[in-house]
Amino acid sequence: MNFQVTPGMRRLGASVLGMEAIVAGLTTPVAITVGGVAPGLAVTAGIGLAVLCVVAAGLLKRPFGYVLGSVVQVLAICTGFLVPTMFFLGAIFTALWITAIIVARRVEGATSR
Repeated sequence: MNFQVTPGMRRLGASVLGMEAIVAGLTTPVAITVGGVAPGLAVTAGIGLAVLCVVAAGLLKRPFGYVLGSVVQVLAICTGFLVPTMFFLGAIFTALWITAIIVARRVEGATSR
């Protein structure tokens, strides 16, 4: 299967990951104050996920970036074990991630004809 990266996919994917990085970073203080999570664990999970989002966004020129972006989506859902709202938000970002890839491919496929 040939996975071709298009400029639209990069733009939409980077937009999703950028917003997700902000939300992931903001889960850190919520996990500590509301969830009672140990600060070290909260910082590792929240800030670590935010950094991973930024790294994945930077790698979207290559197919590997989309694999990493998909792993980020799974990890975002898993942060729901620290902050239960992240189960919902992670699912929303996963849906946005999948939609960004599908829509960009369809739009650019239609415009290239």
